[in-house]
Amino acid sequence: MLLCIDIGNTNIVLGCYKGDELVFYSRMSSSKNRLGDQYAVDINDILSLYKVDKSQIHSAILSSVVPSVTKEIFMAVKLVLSITPMVVGPGIKTGLNIKIDDPGQLGSDMAVTAVAAKSKYPLPIIIVDMGTATTFSIIARNGDFLGGSILPGLSISTEALVEKTSLLTGISFEAPRSVIGTNTSDSMKSGAIFGTASMIEGMCHRYFQEIGDDATTIVTGGLAEIIAKHCRVEMIVDQLLLLEGLKIIYNKNI
Repeated sequence: MLLCIDIGNTNIVLGCYKGDELVFYSRMSSSKNRLGDQYAVDINDILSLYKVDKSQIHSAILSSVVPSVTKEIFMAVKLVLSITPMVVGPGIKTGLNIKIDDPGQLGSDMAVTAVAAKSKYPLPIIIVDMGTATTFSIIARNGDFLGGSILPGLSISTEALVEKTSLLTGISFEAPRSVIGTNTSDSMKSGAIFGTASMIEGMCHRYFQEIGDDATTIVTGGLAEIIAKHCRVEMIVDQLLLLEGLKIIYNKNI
């Protein structure tokens, strides 16, 4: 079996494949303050929870946008499974033709989701990844990775709003009954949910114009389901995009 792990700023996504079958997937919190043996306990507990026989895991692959956590998860995998994981980075084959100014600046998460999307969906493609940051990745009809956009994610935008104002408090991420809020909480929810959905719609239409074509639009990440149902652009929610991309990249490099 293959263990796939993606390290984000807020969450770590992990899943295990037996061939092409996903045995399980889960999330755990990401923290720069935790050490490898602490992550090892979490990984061991998750594998036990899903009744995964550790002796059957013969390989692992990591991608990360948090270098300080990468080394701790690398150590944790070695502690739990006694294997050395592959790490997505320089020298790893992805099969992407990356057309940005400096391909070395492309985040591993954006590369991994692009690999998976390109293998599954009709081109051209827009990928919206809603994590700590909201990222947009654009893949052209010929398969080239063209670039994209990065902006603050829904959670940190809302946290900043609460932190920088005196009278606003935290909210749950659920749509209010109306776009027009009639109290502070619903007004903030309207801005967070409908405002984010409208931003995604607007960005997608700008991409459609720039690439001269409609595109398959895929949304992934922790807040994908919450926002996608309020978007007026047809889109596919795919929460396994990262894990599938890691599996594909691993198979390209063995």
